[in-house]
Amino acid sequence: MLSVNQVGLAFGGTDLFKDISFQINPGERIGLVGRNGAGKSTLLSLIAGKISVDSGKISFPNDFKIGFLTQDIPPSAENTIWEEAASSFKEIQSLEFKMQEQTKELETRTDYESPAYMDLIDKLSSNQETYQMLGGYTYQAEMEKVLIGLGFLASDFHKALSSFSGGWQMRVELAKILMQNNDVLLLDEPTNHLDIESIMWLEQFLADSPQAIILVSHDRTFLNNATTRTLEIVLGKSYDFPCPYYKYLSLREEIREKQRQAKANQEKEIKQTEELIERFRYKASKASFAQSLIKKLDKIDRIDVDEEDTRNMRFKFPPAPRSGKVVAKLVNIHKHYGSKHVLKGFDMEIVRGQKIAFVGQNGQGKSTLVKVLAENLDFIGSIDLGHQIALGYYAQNQAEALDGSKTVLETIEDSAPEEMRSSARKMLGNFMFTGDNVGKKVSVLSGGERGRLALCQLMLNPINFLILDEPTNHLDMQAKDVLKQSLANYDGTLIVVSHDREFLSDLADITYEFKDGKIRQHLGGIEYFLDQKKMQNMRQVELGLKEKPVSKSGQKIKNKRESQNELKRIEKDLKNAEKLEKNAQNIYEDFQKELDSLENILSNPIEFKKMSEDPDFYMNYEQLKKKLDDSFIAWERAVEKSSSLQKGLAKIEA
Repeated sequence: MLSVNQVGLAFGGTDLFKDISFQINPGERIGLVGRNGAGKSTLLSLIAGKISVDSGKISFPNDFKIGFLTQDIPPSAENTIWEEAASSFKEIQSLEFKMQEQTKELETRTDYESPAYMDLIDKLSSNQETYQMLGGYTYQAEMEKVLIGLGFLASDFHKALSSFSGGWQMRVELAKILMQNNDVLLLDEPTNHLDIESIMWLEQFLADSPQAIILVSHDRTFLNNATTRTLEIVLGKSYDFPCPYYKYLSLREEIREKQRQAKANQEKEIKQTEELIERFRYKASKASFAQSLIKKLDKIDRIDVDEEDTRNMRFKFPPAPRSGKVVAKLVNIHKHYGSKHVLKGFDMEIVRGQKIAFVGQNGQGKSTLVKVLAENLDFIGSIDLGHQIALGYYAQNQAEALDGSKTVLETIEDSAPEEMRSSARKMLGNFMFTGDNVGKKVSVLSGGERGRLALCQLMLNPINFLILDEPTNHLDMQAKDVLKQSLANYDGTLIVVSHDREFLSDLADITYEFKDGKIRQHLGGIEYFLDQKKMQNMRQVELGLKEKPVSKSGQKIKNKRESQNELKRIEKDLKNAEKLEKNAQNIYEDFQKELDSLENILSNPIEFKKMSEDPDFYMNYEQLKKKLDDSFIAWERAVEKSSSLQKGLAKIEA
């Protein structure tokens, strides 16, 4: 399907890739993993044809379609959300326009038996067939499903795209790519701007998609659930594992351990052989034996252990300057965006040394409250900061906000206090920027490299009140672990906004839940919060799903009874849903037969002439097509409902 054969690419005389080869088959879902700067995004750009290879070849069939979602936020557009999403269906919309023009022409012409008239009917009929084949009668329902799945409300559809943040604009870009009929999807960090509910929807969408997918993500759970194969990029080489992410981790370590053992055994054998050669090579009676050993040694295929990138960030936050006991006091905080009331009379007191987590779905006010605290965003109410507060802030778009025209070194030197500028290179080394890398322009850095640089910039001044909004968006797994450990050891006051349960685990001691316009405090870390909410994991927190209790025997009996009642209810609902599905299918098929009959008349000049004399013919024809479209949507929704109930039934039975 798509073949990457011995591809090489170098930047500044240094190999980024060397002889990388793999093949992508139809329907495969590949997770592309590796450290920040390993070249994952660059490899996607090579496959998409955005940049050229230095050696090797990337080949695929003619008319092969590639959808590519990059990490770059697109420029704001004047279209509405709906118009921008619909731009994915240019071919369908072009056909719609042609069919409208052809229908209008048929209505005005009277030369029913002329060759030109017959030719026009043939063209209209051909366009209608193509239109149906491309999904013209269902694409608007597909648009609605995808946009809602990615978190938009129906009321958002006709709002200007420019009125939404960059993150929401990226969701529209993702929706457009998902709806295109591509042969392969290249998705670079698609979850960066999604909340957990949308991430789960995307997982299921990708699992059901017939398209091949190459996915870059630092969300371990999403990567594991959305892929079936893992391709690792390490120090310019690629390693292919036919399994999802979690299994790949254990398999990779198992393979490397076997390689290490085999290499140790081989080296032991080689050493023994070399000792024998040295012992016998100067004895005439053993010379031929020694020569045989030398030949044997030359033929040995030396075992190599797959390379590992063991580089990592090394940093810790400097001691926090002493602040007052009360770091900040918020009283009756209100915030409106037009008619939308995001924060409603919120009170909060932050005490020195607290580590606070903000959790909840996007759009519930987490980032807004952070901006009120850190960016002086307009609000109603009052905020009193405590004595000697030194605030540090990592915004959700901090990495993207860096000046692309500066070098890495200039970015830190220009931000550092005078007395620290001489230490800029040393600090950058702690964040894995060494040698010539400090001379790179920020504009050419990967998302992860920018994230590390933004963190380095944050370390330049003493901080006793640290606010981080989605700090892990661009960081690889190892970098996230280092950041988490540094925050755990930080002796200042911390607020962190994150959807990553693994990152928040054992980090926060107070959790604020943002949900349905309300903010609720939970006195405890994320594990205590989850336990109190009776939830299995962070995904269920954001979906509001209850965890199945695990308790004593009496509770188990109660749970079993509840499960049986739930089973009966779902079985009843499923039976009704399947009946509705069958009825919806019959209605659709009846309308389809009626439309087929009419279109047969359209293709018969004599019959068509008779029918077209009826002044309501064209109106009835368009109404019938509308009924067909509506009946298909109803059938589609019925199928989705019954499928959802079937999955729920299977979970309970399991």
